[in-house]
Amino acid sequence: MTLRYAGTPDGVEAHLAARAGLDFTPISAGQIRILNPFKLARNAWRMARGSRQAGVIMRSWQPDAIFVTGGYVCGPVVWAAARHQVPVLIYLPDVTPGLGVQRLARHAAAIAVSFPEVAAHFQDYDARVLDTGYPVRPELRQRSMTKTQARLAFHLSPHTPTLLVFGGSRGARAINQALAAALPHLLDAMQVIHISGELDFTEAQRRASGLSPAQQERYRLFAYLHEEMIAALHAADLVVARAGASTLGEFPALGLPAILVPLPISGGHQRHNARYLADRGAAVIVENDAMPHQLLPAIQSLMDDPQRLEAMSRASAALARPRAAEAIASALIDLAAHHIS
Repeated sequence: MTLRYAGTPDGVEAHLAARAGLDFTPISAGQIRILNPFKLARNAWRMARGSRQAGVIMRSWQPDAIFVTGGYVCGPVVWAAARHQVPVLIYLPDVTPGLGVQRLARHAAAIAVSFPEVAAHFQDYDARVLDTGYPVRPELRQRSMTKTQARLAFHLSPHTPTLLVFGGSRGARAINQALAAALPHLLDAMQVIHISGELDFTEAQRRASGLSPAQQERYRLFAYLHEEMIAALHAADLVVARAGASTLGEFPALGLPAILVPLPISGGHQRHNARYLADRGAAVIVENDAMPHQLLPAIQSLMDDPQRLEAMSRASAALARPRAAEAIASALIDLAAHHIS
């Protein structure tokens, strides 16, 4: 089987595809649900160009199945696939589908979802709906790394409670700022692994320089982590993060308790993701605007209550779907086989 990744040329996917050794084809795309008429015209032109580029892939590469997971670039690819009668599997990682995914779903042969409750959103579509769960990296499922090993990988004490804070691939300024104010208090009682994102890394370094030597010994700051992210997740007793779709898969895979700060945009998808985990006892929610005065006490109250953390860990682990990747791969192989025949 051969694979090709299509994505925007300036997005993180180009870099990730290269690291994974996948052939990458850039596709032009842009958001079209905006009010600015000049940006709307520009992005409409990009989407039309992307549709032509995707059509070239269909004609020259002749794929047997298409797998899409959302994002602007999926529009041109799915439209081109429909014109060339190539079966499409849409995977919806979030708890609620965005408007774009709902519109593209009419062209899908199958729709995979992370949780059975999500299937109800697609009951009126012709596509087959598959409850697969959220696929995670195999290193998370194997649980081959202990907390002690993970903490030693960051030159941290294996016995001190450890907090992991990150805001997604680009970071989260609001989280970074709230953490900076809380750090002097937190580092007296715990270790902190902080992934700031590239944009705020220099400022985070400047603030870290004002910590005492003892506090700096307990603080590890990174702009971004690739393979090392596995160790960071294993090292943590508690995570503070946004509520992107990956939290629905990666945190349950390790039974990680979380404080989730939903990004207050993007159609409210992160709020629904966070609420799903919180309602099942796996997370607590701190609103974005409330972080300056709620983040520190929320962290302290959980880290000071090992029994509650353990209960949250069990609730998180109960949501794990360890064979999600295999289920999605099997569905794709099935679609490709029917297309070939």
